[in-house]
Amino acid sequence: MTTAAAPFELLPEQRTLPAVAAHAEQDRVLSQRLRWLVALRIVVITSALVPFFFLQLASDEIQQADFRFLYLLAGGTYGASLLYILMLRLPAGWVRPQAYVQFAGDLLLTTGLIYYFGGPFTPFSILYLVVIIVASTLLRQRAGTVIATGAWCLYSLVGIALFLGVIESPVGGFEAGGSVWRLCYNLGVHFFGFYAVAVMTSRLSQTASLTAQELREHRESLADLKVVHRDVIESIPSGLITTDRNSRITSANRAAEKILAKREADLIGKSIDATGLMTAETWEALSELGPELRSRREVEYRLGDEVRQVGFALSTLTTAEGALSGHILIFQDLSKWQQMQRDLQLKDRMVAVGKLAAGIAHEIGNPLAAISGSCQMLSNTFQGSDGQRKLLEILLKESQRLDRTIKGFLRFAKPKERSIQRFDIAALLAENMELLRNSPEVSGDHRLELELRPPSQMALADPDQVSQIFWNVARNALRAMRDGGTLRIETELDGNLYRIHFIDSGCGMTEQERANLFHPFSSAFDDGNGIGMAIVYQIVQEHGGRLVLESQPGNGSVITVELPIEAAFAGELLAAEG
Repeated sequence: MTTAAAPFELLPEQRTLPAVAAHAEQDRVLSQRLRWLVALRIVVITSALVPFFFLQLASDEIQQADFRFLYLLAGGTYGASLLYILMLRLPAGWVRPQAYVQFAGDLLLTTGLIYYFGGPFTPFSILYLVVIIVASTLLRQRAGTVIATGAWCLYSLVGIALFLGVIESPVGGFEAGGSVWRLCYNLGVHFFGFYAVAVMTSRLSQTASLTAQELREHRESLADLKVVHRDVIESIPSGLITTDRNSRITSANRAAEKILAKREADLIGKSIDATGLMTAETWEALSELGPELRSRREVEYRLGDEVRQVGFALSTLTTAEGALSGHILIFQDLSKWQQMQRDLQLKDRMVAVGKLAAGIAHEIGNPLAAISGSCQMLSNTFQGSDGQRKLLEILLKESQRLDRTIKGFLRFAKPKERSIQRFDIAALLAENMELLRNSPEVSGDHRLELELRPPSQMALADPDQVSQIFWNVARNALRAMRDGGTLRIETELDGNLYRIHFIDSGCGMTEQERANLFHPFSSAFDDGNGIGMAIVYQIVQEHGGRLVLESQPGNGSVITVELPIEAAFAGELLAAEG
């Protein structure tokens, strides 16, 4: 059987940086254990000396014995312990020699006790085993074998010397010239006992060290696995909540906290209805269904004034043996996905309506021009009654309104090509605001406010189309304030996004009106054709921006236009300039 190398012995070629660090750690641990050994040695010699001292005082027979050697032995032990403590302050490379010095001192101490208390048949010989066990544990088999050899040699030397009468025990207990067979038997038993203890202890210590190292590695691996598992759970974009068998929440990931706007600490230990996603009755009904019936469901989750559409799915949580231990609730905030779906549907509708508008404009444009021209000529030469003239004027007015509608269809179906250039978008908005103040659409009951942050900002876009966005949104806001009100326009810069907020105090919009605001041919006003806001949506989309609408009936509306100021058309601009 091969033996593992002693952990405190490293070959020079093995002393890489990790090996040197491990060796230094081993020296530190050994030094710490040697300190404990010093303390234990003082306790042992004191516990052996103090009772005997009291016995000396209580017994006249014991008082006649010579105690000088015992006191000398105890004093030497205390002095050696002080020396050991001072030696532990030496550099780390002296730790192993210090250990051998202490083991040798313990062997001499034990030998002195055996000599004083009557020779090889005293129970103090068991202290040799303690020293061998400590040496084998701290320095493994080689050191244990060396100490076992030294112990047996000292033990045999004392026993034979006492047997031959070369020395005498101060307290007696072993007579010279006794049974030689008893002496040989005692020496043989101790020989095999010392070496057996050294080998077995070193093996057990080695096994314990390997087991401890494996446990440490497994503990570290388990800790790493827990960290990875937690990181995976926390990185999932979907909310994840686990419960026990009693429907009490046991964990919630970061996405769940964000969607529910609740901390995990506030959810742990509470019933599942504390999430607000469902009632306890709904949970109980779902948990009783089979896996095939737990289809994905959607609910409205209210967070203050905000309403979120949340989709969730429920599954069972089982142990490795397949036993039910709880449930897993996975959910997502579908509000953005539903908004993206609505935007995609609106784009598809825009494409279809654009093709229809182009066809209508082509088919009606020429006949309408002829009708309008004919009405204009008849109006100039008409000699009929006033009633007939009024009808002719109505015909001319409606034909002109129809012509404007057709031209709006054409602008929507075939918008002009963008002229991308760099300009000060804040200055353009200020100029358009000044023109709006002087337009006939603004009455004395209207109040216009403009706040530009920053007051100047260069942008890469089509200035004419940005002006078209301004006028269409602003006029739509003024129509919502027929009896007067405040239109406030604010701007802000967020990274590469330039936001324009149109805030009015008008009549607001219903849910149906909000859904149809950017649809062509859908207008909430009698004099509108439903093209202006559809064109705004089209321009913003072509510029890579976004429109956000917030409105409630009777509380006004906020329309936010987000436009990228740089990256969206940099390549196109360079191509145009080239």
